[in-house]
Amino acid sequence: MFVDELRDKIRGKGVRIVFTEGPDHRVQEAAVRLYKEEIVEPVLLGDPEEIAATAKTYGFDLDGICIMTPKDFPDMDKMVTRMIELRRGKMDEASCRKALQQTNYFGTMLVQMGYADGLLGGATYSTADTVRPALQLVKAAPGNSIVSSCFVLVKGDEQLFMGDCSININPNVDELVEITMQTANTVKQLGIQPRIGLLSYSTLGSAKGESVAKVREAAIRLQRMPLDYKVEGEMQFDCCVAPEVAALKAPDSEIAGNINTFVFPNIDAGNIGYKIAARLGGYEAIGPILQGLNAPINDLSRGCNAEEIYKMAIVTAAQKFMNI
Repeated sequence: MFVDELRDKIRGKGVRIVFTEGPDHRVQEAAVRLYKEEIVEPVLLGDPEEIAATAKTYGFDLDGICIMTPKDFPDMDKMVTRMIELRRGKMDEASCRKALQQTNYFGTMLVQMGYADGLLGGATYSTADTVRPALQLVKAAPGNSIVSSCFVLVKGDEQLFMGDCSININPNVDELVEITMQTANTVKQLGIQPRIGLLSYSTLGSAKGESVAKVREAAIRLQRMPLDYKVEGEMQFDCCVAPEVAALKAPDSEIAGNINTFVFPNIDAGNIGYKIAARLGGYEAIGPILQGLNAPINDLSRGCNAEEIYKMAIVTAAQKFMNI
């Protein structure tokens, strides 16, 4: 239902999403569905002959879907000039032209220059190969010093948000504050009011430790800010989601027991946590959604299927459209 609601909001809005792995059959299956349902305008990147060969093998009708390749891009000289400016002496013309033959860099520059609204990659590229061009070319949004990620955990009409589960290994206090604010922004972009719990093995001073102190300090800083959402922490997970536990451990909290957005103290906890929820809790994990960039650029798992690509494309388009 969550994805259905997003789909209905962006349908027909003309949001243009670049797919860096156009020859991949999973990408093509998702793109055809997105195009036929008029949800987004997909742009498949790659060699046209390879893309056509895949479509023929799998019986996909790509008629009407935009296919682009760096070698035939009419504004390549303009793109090279812009990339040289963005890299500020770190790359010369020759190295920019070479990088732009790769669809991850070419696609990122299409977004940077406004030819597309967002990008989805990672079906064959690594996370690093998706994030690196984004950081170099699209860059962090104003007020952001890092990029983070979150997952949406969906079961029926319930949605939970978890960050950061895939980018920052062991964030410090400043980074944890930033991750929290970025995750809250993502939740709001997707049309939901965040109620945030900063997770720990301690609840409001019940235990001590370096990690506890970090999470507690981040919570204190956030609570002092003029935010339009509530943040509680440090908190154990059961206190975040179980009203009966919250009544005992955090009786004065306005959101304990009813939290929908969880920020983990490090990537170990985050990655383990969302996968436990997905594998044992029956939740569908959608993501990772990259946060803190100037444009919607998102990563896929290399083990993804067409359905996951379809849903992540909807989320990517929603980030763009619903933030306008």
